Amino acid sequence: MKLSAPVHQLKRKSKRLARDENIPLHQALDRTARAEGFDAWSLLVAKMAAASPAGKLFGGLAPGDLVLLAARPGHGKTLMGLELAVEAMRSGHRSVFFSLEYTEKDVQDCFRAIGVEWPRFDGLFTFDGSDAISADHMIERLGTAPRGTLAVVDYLQLLDQRRENPDLAVQVRALKAFARDKGLIIVFISQIDRSYDPASRPLPDLRDVRLPNPLDLKLFDKGCFLNDGEFRFQAVN
Repeated sequence: MKLSAPVHQLKRKSKRLARDENIPLHQALDRTARAEGFDAWSLLVAKMAAASPAGKLFGGLAPGDLVLLAARPGHGKTLMGLELAVEAMRSGHRSVFFSLEYTEKDVQDCFRAIGVEWPRFDGLFTFDGSDAISADHMIERLGTAPRGTLAVVDYLQLLDQRRENPDLAVQVRALKAFARDKGLIIVFISQIDRSYDPASRPLPDLRDVRLPNPLDLKLFDKGCFLNDGEFRFQAVN
């Protein structure tokens, strides 16, 4: 069954419904699912999971990879990041979600939106919403992480926003060396520049990554670019 809109857009619709009618998000999600022909949101998500690019993308990642996950706002990049975390945990690996934007409750809501219950992965998933997130902070937190751990960073452009943090390029180089040494996978959620026009190209690419400060994007091993439910996965180097 084809949905009337991509899952990330249906989730936004549900959040508006929950706010407008003052009902719990899970009730709004279920109401949206019924409008799409499913009895519950969990059934809609389960049906769409087979078509999700997260499984394919995760299968193309290897320990030591630095990954760029980029899209315009509202096109599902955060959900994709969490879906990758879920794929890692289903494979028996740990996942860590570092965010300078989301709260723990926001992340719990995102898990529900992709049809996953947070307690299911008790002991495998860690959320870190510290204001001190930087390369040094993440390296310290991941110092004892086992090989194969997948870390999601939300998001790239905020890492050097604090004046006391090193330049973005310095931080990314440090994390690249750390990931390779420890055998970790680090996924950076990234913004796309406002100048990107989907009318000229259906999917953004490296040229469209928003860089308020200099950064050599060849530091990344792989990239995934999203727009309107479509995606492109490519090697950067």
